[in-house]
Amino acid sequence: MLASEIIKRPIITEKSMLLVEQQNQYTFSVDKRANKIQIKEAIEELFKVKVTRVNKINSIPKKKRVGQHSGFKPAVTKAIVTLAEGSKIEIFNA
Repeated sequence: MLASEIIKRPIITEKSMLLVEQQNQYTFSVDKRANKIQIKEAIEELFKVKVTRVNKINSIPKKKRVGQHSGFKPAVTKAIVTLAEGSKIEIFNA
């Protein structure tokens, strides 16, 4: 898999921005089939930074209902990436 296929998009929420400021951890939505090693290599290739740790979170699809219609929210796989001291990803600072 290519690095651009593994990393889908950054997740920018209040909680993820606190992680960036306090612990130098960045959150991304990633491909379900990717493992931690592939995620680490993809982040290092795309953003030219040094990754020290990767935490991968698999969320299950949740049942939702709107009126008569029922369905499922999609399952999402997130990766929280810890960078080495002095490393920074600029897209989160905009």
